[in-house]
Amino acid sequence: MLHQGLTPEHWFKLSLMEQLANVGTDIERTINWRKRGKKEASDAAFDRAIELLDLTIADPKHKNQGGRLKELLRVREALADYFLFDNEYSSSDKLWSDYFYCYNYAAALEKGR
Repeated sequence: MLHQGLTPEHWFKLSLMEQLANVGTDIERTINWRKRGKKEASDAAFDRAIELLDLTIADPKHKNQGGRLKELLRVREALADYFLFDNEYSSSDKLWSDYFYCYNYAAALEKGR
């Protein structure tokens, strides 16, 4: 585990909004480090984001929830395409920032902020 002390049991207690808001935080770090030319730090942040996304995908509460699991898997595929491969889906830093911002906002609303 790249996130020290994180257990699946703890992660699974978070709502989908909280889970994806945390993934988004590491994606923002990935983008920011990449803009600064810090490839190693950017790669490490991306690895942490994928670790959290994989935990989210493994969360039993997302099974049988309409297209939720399918979307999570597609997000993982598109993130890998953008950050590791040829960007066939034509993603951008702004697209990913906007996508995850919604989850940060929704998680804050859940918490009453």
